[in-house]
Amino acid sequence: MQEYFYNNAGQDVSLENIPNYFWSLPSINVYSATVPDRMHHLDLGLFHYQIEFTQALLQKQDSSLVNKIDNRLSKIPRFQKFQMFTNGLQSISRMTAKEYRILMKVMVFVVDNLYKENENNVENFVENKKLSEVYAKWNKMYMMSRSEIFTESDLENFRKDTFEWAKLFVEIFKPYSRSKLKFPKFHSWIYHIFESIRQFGIINGYTTETYESLHKDFVKIPYRMSNKKNVEDQIMKTLKRQDIINVINKKQKKKKPTKLLNFSSKLFKTKLTEANIYFCEKMNDPNINDNMIKGFNQFLECFDDFLDNILEVKNIKECDIIIYGTATLENGSIIRAKNKFHDKPWFSNVAISIDSNESSDYQSDEGLCYGKILLMAKIEIEEKPPLNLALVQWYDFKFEKNSYLYNCPLLKLVELYNLIPIETIDNIVHIIPRFDEDNEYFVNKYIS
Repeated sequence: MQEYFYNNAGQDVSLENIPNYFWSLPSINVYSATVPDRMHHLDLGLFHYQIEFTQALLQKQDSSLVNKIDNRLSKIPRFQKFQMFTNGLQSISRMTAKEYRILMKVMVFVVDNLYKENENNVENFVENKKLSEVYAKWNKMYMMSRSEIFTESDLENFRKDTFEWAKLFVEIFKPYSRSKLKFPKFHSWIYHIFESIRQFGIINGYTTETYESLHKDFVKIPYRMSNKKNVEDQIMKTLKRQDIINVINKKQKKKKPTKLLNFSSKLFKTKLTEANIYFCEKMNDPNINDNMIKGFNQFLECFDDFLDNILEVKNIKECDIIIYGTATLENGSIIRAKNKFHDKPWFSNVAISIDSNESSDYQSDEGLCYGKILLMAKIEIEEKPPLNLALVQWYDFKFEKNSYLYNCPLLKLVELYNLIPIETIDNIVHIIPRFDEDNEYFVNKYIS
């Protein structure tokens, strides 16, 4: 860095030409003493700037686009343990690192397809494709930064991804920065993070986020659970109990990751012989969501198809059909098919693995197919084990070619329905409608 300073070229590496006091102390390597920290450099730093500059860019190109961003954020579908941004970006100055990390996972879908032409003849107009691309490149770089292992080739790929994002970041946002992007955090991340990884190992091992999380999980929360007497003993007992529970849960998850743990939120119950009339009545109920109406309409036909493929259950004349709104899997995932959950409908999307023998017959996402849950039912048959089923409407790839956008599958809903055993579900997935397009959906691969 001294070379750039003495050659008056600090702007080439995003720095002001100011001497560094620590250069006068030859026994101290300040760059090793102050390694880049992901939480402050990225979550609270560069991503915060990227959002602010995006708002400034959109305000210049068309002020209505800022409100459009807020409106889109408020319409992102709900997902388990996912915070909703009902007020858009209005509270950006008060966001925590955790909230920024959640925002990262959806912003590429929010800015996608946001605007088309330079209708206002704005100088330095930025194409929507480039704005979307800078968020996609950010996500790629950020996910790579969380790797648990770095080989030399991994580190080179990380460096390449970082510089690709940085180049586009500078190209798009430099006009909106008063310092022309001369940010210490930007410089430190771009030029020092790779050597830090070589010298000290993975970023996860020395990020402030790690130690703040440890302090929260192992001190703050157990302390609040105590009665404030003999605090240390109570904290240790709480942590031991949590550790035992975590070990048991990990063992169970490894054995049967998608086993149904339980149904809850019982909605309806009917007999098979009365189901047709019962479902028709429910389909005319104005309080029933369109997804559930679709499920009632398809249920009996799908049930017949399901029974045709089960040798041990044939010629059923009577059974109980119990419709539930919630199913909890043993891996902790919660599947919902409810008309109202906190006053809004929630119908989960799920991933289902295709049998390896059939995978060549279908276009899949590395062996996964996707479906929307319309109904969940327990079928109770006399002298038979109950059937735990989910009625799904299938997604398919929107296009045979170019099936991915921003490294995420681009799907469409098709008029194909099946009842499947809940145990065949791999996991819930976050599927986001593509804004301003008809029947196009992204699988959010940025949520793990």
